[in-house]
Parts: sequence; structure tokens; C-alpha cells
Amino acid sequence: MIVKDIAGVVNGDVINIADESTRVTGGYCGDFLSFVMGKAPAGCCWMTVMSNVNVAGVAVLAEVAAVVVCEGVECDEQLIERAKQQGVNLICTRDDMYTAAVKLSRALG
Repeated sequence: MIVKDIAGVVNGDVINIADESTRVTGGYCGDFLSFVMGKAPAGCCWMTVMSNVNVAGVAVLAEVAAVVVCEGVECDEQLIERAKQQGVNLICTRDDMYTAAVKLSRALG
């Protein structure tokens, strides 16, 4: 699966797509940024409810394919700007993390 497919899978809205052809290799759910930096596998789709500017920095450090902000949380304007600057693929969904993760897992097979 590639990043451009994720919004459809999680019924989400694209906030920023820097590279729609980035391959998604799995998923990771978490809100503790230090856990994400140390445990999220490169190439995963990171699902979170965090929406501040630090999300973009962690996404870059962890080399995630995309960030999906769940539960209808609105992304902070600073996060959106930083995602654009740093090339972070960013999607928002009203789905809770569990539902988004199940949908992603089924789509990845």
C-alpha cells in the first residue's frame, strides 16, 4: 500500500501529502512521543491523537510513512506548517485509533 491510499482506508481527510508514493509497511499506535521515536518501525503509518508541532519532528526522526491524527482531533496550525516544511504525510480521521488501526491492518493484509 502507498500513502495516497491511506485516507480512503481510514475515511480521512488529507492535510498534507508530501510524497503520495511512499510505501506503508505497517502501523503503529501511540501518543507518547518518546515511545514513537524508539519503537515505531520506519515506513509505518503512525496513528495518534497528538496534534502539536512536535508530531512532525517525531515523524521525521522515526521515518514514518505517514501520520494519521485520529478521533476528529484538529491539527494545530503549527503542525500543518511544519508537516509541509519537513515533508510529513499528514491525514486526519474521525475514527478512533483502534478502528483506524483495524482498517489499516485489513487493507495491508
